[in-house]
Amino acid sequence: MALQICILETDVLRPELIDQYQGYGKMFERLFAHQPIAAEFTVYNVMQGEYPADSEQYDAYLVTGSKADSFGEDAWIQTLKAYLLERYQRGDKLLGVCFGHQLLALLLGGEAKRAAQGWGVGIHRYEMASKAQWMTPALDNLTLLISHQDQVTRLPENATLLASSEFCPIAAYCIEDQVLCFQGHPEFVHEYSKTLLDIRQQHIGEHNYRKGVDSLKDDHQGTTVAEWMMRFVANGRQAQA
Repeated sequence: MALQICILETDVLRPELIDQYQGYGKMFERLFAHQPIAAEFTVYNVMQGEYPADSEQYDAYLVTGSKADSFGEDAWIQTLKAYLLERYQRGDKLLGVCFGHQLLALLLGGEAKRAAQGWGVGIHRYEMASKAQWMTPALDNLTLLISHQDQVTRLPENATLLASSEFCPIAAYCIEDQVLCFQGHPEFVHEYSKTLLDIRQQHIGEHNYRKGVDSLKDDHQGTTVAEWMMRFVANGRQAQA
């Protein structure tokens, strides 16, 4: 039986990106289509106030990336935090990427803020700090496409660090078998990252722009992270690969 995943979309793409990419929810759907765990997805844009009417039907909730700050005071962010805390307290599985990674860390007792390191863009490489049974296929190092200027700076007390780099010391973490989060963007593709870099060239600076563009010659392991996420959700359930 396919896993039922609720994607909580926390942004609306720039107008020039919508025709090709639609939104982060659709990007995740395309990503998860290339991993072996059977799963079905429903997308709700929480920035626009959309939430599931029946929250009992999902095996996990995935919080996407966003241009917004996870520590922002926007009303929709406060509503989302209250919703996620309720889900966590009910024992639901939660997945977070970039903004979602930071928001869940904040919500559960950690810290996230603007990073002194500045913008991270392009392909980034992390060392795996821990391994778990659901991390199949296993990796010693992980490469992901990134685009962020905020970082998690302190983990929730009961969290386990999964991936780290000098630039981003807290790049992935889990909380037991309930929460799994990544700073990088497994759903990004090279073309999307290059377009973002072009749009933000002046904002991020020429050095970061050139470094980011040059890094795009390398591959990234987003599909592996997608498989890890679905194995994490399926872990302890009846879903089969």
